[in-house]
Amino acid sequence: MASNVNPTVRRRRLGQELRRLRELKGMTAEEVAERLLVSQSKISRLENGRRSISQRDVRDLCGVYDVEDHRIVDSLMQMAKDSRQQGWWHAFGDIPYSVYIGLETDAASLRVYDPQIVPGLLQTPQYAEALITGALPETAVSDVEKRVNVRLRRQERILTADQPLRLWAVIDEAALRRVVGDRQLMREQLEHLVEQSQLPHVTVQILPFDMGAHPGISGHYAILEFPDAADSSVVYIEGVTSDLYLEKANDVQKYSVMYEHLRAQALNVEASRHFIANIAKEYAR
Repeated sequence: MASNVNPTVRRRRLGQELRRLRELKGMTAEEVAERLLVSQSKISRLENGRRSISQRDVRDLCGVYDVEDHRIVDSLMQMAKDSRQQGWWHAFGDIPYSVYIGLETDAASLRVYDPQIVPGLLQTPQYAEALITGALPETAVSDVEKRVNVRLRRQERILTADQPLRLWAVIDEAALRRVVGDRQLMREQLEHLVEQSQLPHVTVQILPFDMGAHPGISGHYAILEFPDAADSSVVYIEGVTSDLYLEKANDVQKYSVMYEHLRAQALNVEASRHFIANIAKEYAR
């Protein structure tokens, strides 16, 4: 398998193509499910890329949709084969947000709003360890270490990649004031944040407390965009037991507009750096 094959993105592209073929045929997901003697939820999961799809599934669906062009069938079958390969994150075992990691790995840009913590791509190893330990107190030390290593591997997208991820982070002042670990650790984390914000492809803006109510008051979310126009943008909302992925154009547009308002209300880039640096100095006292 070529190293640039991302199984998560392959599943999304394949699902989108299968949905297109179904709609061209004028069939509902329920009608397809009845023809194949499977549940409607399976058809929906295949089309939204949330589960692996076998070559047999592709063959059966192409039969239902009367796809006679063997080149199309072969192409879809190859995509199904690629989608069942494992991404780099699978080497770390069971990762609860593996779908998100797959999307982030292939994304061209990421816009994130975080009201409570420094975003994962901008965390120091020590901050990440203290954060995970505090958030998941019953997690084994080995699992904490695994999660930290995954986070550091994700950071390669902005540190060493030939085509780095374009990251735009709006961070609430609360994330800077919340002492994760100890004051020394927080000072080092904020100094690291200032340093990372100077990368040409990284933008950091701070939303101070005195800005009052704002469009991100409901919580964290991220918007991922991809280099291939065939891959629709995704809004990611992290949950405790499950995550939410929004791909409908209307949903993405609403969150994008919200993000523009957040960026407008936040301090500009230079003022944000000074703001972070000043709080870091407070931790040094």
